[in-house]
Order: sequence, then C-alpha cells, then structure tokens
Amino acid sequence: MTTMTTRNGVDVDQLVATIEAISGTSELAEFTFRARSTWVGGTHSVGEISGFAHAGEEDTSRTAPFVLHGDEPPVLLGSNQGPNAVELLLQALAFCYAVGYAANAAARGIEITRLDYEIEGDLDVHRFLGLDGPRPGFTRIRAKGIVSSPNATPEELDDLCRYVQATSPVLDCLINPIPVDTTLEVA
Repeated sequence: MTTMTTRNGVDVDQLVATIEAISGTSELAEFTFRARSTWVGGTHSVGEISGFAHAGEEDTSRTAPFVLHGDEPPVLLGSNQGPNAVELLLQALAFCYAVGYAANAAARGIEITRLDYEIEGDLDVHRFLGLDGPRPGFTRIRAKGIVSSPNATPEELDDLCRYVQATSPVLDCLINPIPVDTTLEVA
C-alpha cells in the first residue's frame, strides 16, 4: 500500500518523481509555452493561453483555453476591460513566486497556512507615448511576501524566500536579457 504525501496542496511524491525523472532524462525539462492576443478595439485585446509543448510533444491536458482580457485604465485611453500588460507582468511574478514557495515548502516539510505576494512596479510612460524620456519598462519592482507557517522558523522561511528568487523563471526573465524575435505578417 502506498501513501500519498500532500502538503500545501502539492503532491510531494509526484514532485519528487518529477525531479527524479528530469534528472535522468533532461529532455523532460523542455517546454514551449504560448500565448495569443487578438485586438478588439481601442486598447482592449483578448488573449488566449491553451496548448504547450513538453519534451517535444503537444500537451493535451487542457480542454479549453484560458481567456484573458487586457486593456488600459481610462487615464491611458482604455476602458478597464482588464489589466494592462505591465500589470499582468507583475501578476506573473506573483504567481511564479507563489508556486515556487508553496512547492518548495512542501518538499522541505514546511506547512504554509498563509502566502500572499504584493508586487508593485514604477513605470514612466514618456517613451511608450513616443516622447523623449527614460526606458519604457519598469524602473523598479518591489515584491513583498507574507507567509505564515506553524512548523518553520523565520530563518527557514527567509532561506526558502531566497531560494525561490534564485530559481524563479519569471524573475530570471525580468533580470536577464532574453532574445526576442519579432516578425510581422501583413494580411
């Protein structure tokens, strides 16, 4: 009889098996994720996230796409149909930190009873609007984690926080240059 260990909603046995499988077959670590956006009008677009490739094969676990609406606030000519792109970027960092923290806490035997992230970023829109000014992206991002655990010391929780930052794919994308190849097809 096998027992399943679940901690923080994470199947620890499956996590360990995944780590072992990837350490034995490095191709299992390879993913290609995709997103699609269709302009609706004004500053409003609708995005879809559905399939992805894993180890060279299409994943079929998603039966329907995730639908996201992106827009701008009225002060930036939008109508608040959804968050803007840079807000989604901040949310992506919050999601990444949360999954990394919860899963790694589970693997370390740490129970989490609360885990929140508050993330904010400073941005100047001069360049976005075609004016002379600082870079068009965030100039500073601040992330604050709030965690409660009945069985871990503050030192263990701080160590885990540093580990999550060192292994976060989204943080890595934010702090290191990534080649971006953009093409345009005129229809």
